[in-house]
Amino acid sequence: MAMLIRNIKTRPPFLLLFRSIYAPVHFIPYPNSQSFSTAPKSHQKNLIPVSNLFQRYGFPPSELPHFLKKNQFLLNSNTPEIEKSLKILSSLNPSQDFVVSVLCSCPSVLELEFLEKWQLGISELGISNVSIIAIRNILEVSRKYDLKPDDVFRCIKCLKRLGFRENTVTRVLEAVPMVIMSSEEKIRGKTEFLIRLGIQKKEIDQVVCSFPGILAFGVENRLKPLIDEFEDLGYSLSEVRREVIRDPRILGLENGEFSQCLKLLKSLRCRLPIKENIFRHGAFRAGYEVKIRVDCLRKHGLIYREAFTVLWKEPRVILYEIEEIEKKIEFLVQEMEFDVQCLVEVPEYLGVHLGKQIVPRFNVIKHLRSIGGLGDEVGLRDLIKLSRLRFYNRYVKPYSECKQIYGRFGGGSEVRSRHPVGMWKLFKPQNHPKSNEDSRNIKSYMESLA
Repeated sequence: MAMLIRNIKTRPPFLLLFRSIYAPVHFIPYPNSQSFSTAPKSHQKNLIPVSNLFQRYGFPPSELPHFLKKNQFLLNSNTPEIEKSLKILSSLNPSQDFVVSVLCSCPSVLELEFLEKWQLGISELGISNVSIIAIRNILEVSRKYDLKPDDVFRCIKCLKRLGFRENTVTRVLEAVPMVIMSSEEKIRGKTEFLIRLGIQKKEIDQVVCSFPGILAFGVENRLKPLIDEFEDLGYSLSEVRREVIRDPRILGLENGEFSQCLKLLKSLRCRLPIKENIFRHGAFRAGYEVKIRVDCLRKHGLIYREAFTVLWKEPRVILYEIEEIEKKIEFLVQEMEFDVQCLVEVPEYLGVHLGKQIVPRFNVIKHLRSIGGLGDEVGLRDLIKLSRLRFYNRYVKPYSECKQIYGRFGGGSEVRSRHPVGMWKLFKPQNHPKSNEDSRNIKSYMESLA
């Protein structure tokens, strides 16, 4: 063992890799890789050849220690078989990003017997320019559920027979690859549901392409109860159809979720112009806009109740685009280093302008903190809820350098007049000299008044 360690130390590039993988425990072969024959050499001797092999196919050297430590069955496998598997895998898509992506998400696809079945399989899918994500998903699902290429071909032919374009089929394989496991009867049942909803056959392809997730839902336990909920709330099928065509993601609502969104809208207490703007396209669309923003807040760490609380306290968030909300949350967490839970206490943060108010104020506080100019730490509430004048007088006015940081609110810019210099001369009435006749008329007028 000492000799082995001395040999490894003569190769500095692999020293860290060896130390991170080698440990005094028994290596257990990966359960899904029974077709790999155990190599006669020890896994320590396989370390360098396997590492070189993965790097040759584009695997980042910095990620190799963690990858091989997590998948130690590779060090116990036959290196020539691994090389054959990598060669077949790269032939499915020549991009190195594809190979790394597949290996990181599902390393068990390196099983040689499995990949040999797919050596000519991808080219026979009948889809031109299959995306990397679609191929990766097909391989992962097929490996996990022991599917053959014929099973995937059968599903793709079914989708094409139902009238879906190649672009739509690719979107389905990217978003919901588990549709491969569905029978033709189940897939056809979902298209028939859309037809009963009033959507024409030529529009079904557009709906599924925009929201492939509909093929993952059950008709009886998910889609029909959702339509019943819409009808119980007073919406006709024609209204539902119109909104589904506009945004098919509406069919992704969970049962009861839309009712909660409408309940929130009815309880809003805000200025009339804001409320009118929220309902400008009708209550149905307003309710769905609430659902989208609730999902956005939940994605960033808030629970369901907290997300509804933020929208109820700050209804202007319903009017903002999702991209703008995410930028504010990203700035709050990454730059300002506040926890996302602060939004529950200070929801007004999402209602103010990022570039005009949040960033200038934060830059001032950040500068004062760096020079020790803050007696007490400034919280998010003080940073946002102070009026512009009070914030300026408290944090900007006493410090000359902060006026430049604060920008146009700092008093450093010149005040421009409303009119160009000399404009007053054009509006000054002309001064005409008085004639003798004018003097007599004025004198006679004043005497008549007396």
